[in-house]
Amino acid sequence: MGEHAAPILVTGGAGFIGSALVRHLVLERGCAVLNVDALTYAGHEQSVADASSSPLYRFERGDIADAKHMAALFQAYRPQSVIHLAAESHVDRSIDGPADFIRTNVVGSFTLLEEATRYWLALDREARSRFRFLHVSTDEVFGALGAEGRFTEDSPYRPNSPYAASKAASDHLARAWWHTYALPVIVTNCSNNYGPYQYPEKLIPLVARKAIAGLELPVYGSGLQVRDWLHVTDHVRGIVAALERGTVGGTYLFGGDSERTNLSVVQQIADLVDELSPSDTSRRSLIRHVADRPGHDYRYAIDASATRESLGWRAEVAFDAGLRDTVRWYLDNDAWCDEVLAGRYDGSRLGRVMSA
Repeated sequence: MGEHAAPILVTGGAGFIGSALVRHLVLERGCAVLNVDALTYAGHEQSVADASSSPLYRFERGDIADAKHMAALFQAYRPQSVIHLAAESHVDRSIDGPADFIRTNVVGSFTLLEEATRYWLALDREARSRFRFLHVSTDEVFGALGAEGRFTEDSPYRPNSPYAASKAASDHLARAWWHTYALPVIVTNCSNNYGPYQYPEKLIPLVARKAIAGLELPVYGSGLQVRDWLHVTDHVRGIVAALERGTVGGTYLFGGDSERTNLSVVQQIADLVDELSPSDTSRRSLIRHVADRPGHDYRYAIDASATRESLGWRAEVAFDAGLRDTVRWYLDNDAWCDEVLAGRYDGSRLGRVMSA
């Protein structure tokens, strides 16, 4: 990192979306980046290996709930902005163990906001005017939709899972620090992301890996729950657009205009694996309906028209093409999957309700 290059501090930059953002900033945008990540089960330095040899890149292992460490990093690296992605993010895991989600997503976000505010207030006037704190969140904070309608920037918050509730709390904290302390905060909410380097506990990589191995493909309940899918490369372009062109205090929603039922996504993955890695058995025959997730939200969908108008951003990766490339990536990167899964996750069912 150049002596005078003020980095963008990215929290959670070894995770799925964070690593895509780091690679984009360093390799495509030529930005200096400080990646701060606790390297939990879902964070892996291998995911940013392509960027790690650049002089623009620095990595610090750290827990965002550790105020002393965060304060030291702000003083040592003097970041120009913060993009906050570090979070526990899997709904099923939040059902099994909500405490980790409260600690990281709520307490961690609070701690980071506090240390960012102390740092920002001590900057000179010019640096203070340029500084931004971009808080990255999810559409799950808005709860569930019925068959009609989409989430907008004005949608009320109605989180239904421990994960969604913890992210809703962090959104409210970020906005409170803007209103109360004038910290220049921007909030973004996105629909379901997919793409390379996603930890294989989430629907698309989990099903792709099981289909490749010829294992049963679990579908929660009827599988008719609807999600809007956004390719991670489109999302990171949106994050950068919000950082560079967003209005302080504003909210920006990123969606892929690609609504699909979970069942149709699993069927499409099965067909792609049949095509790309032929077998005597049709992978669709491996689909099994299992007990539904507790409190499973029926439908999420985002209206990103206001974001498109204000930031000039739009999703560019069509779902069919993006899913094909993603399945191919998991076929070609078995070694990465084995390494990140080893001793951490065996693909078994998560998110069961505790017995009464």
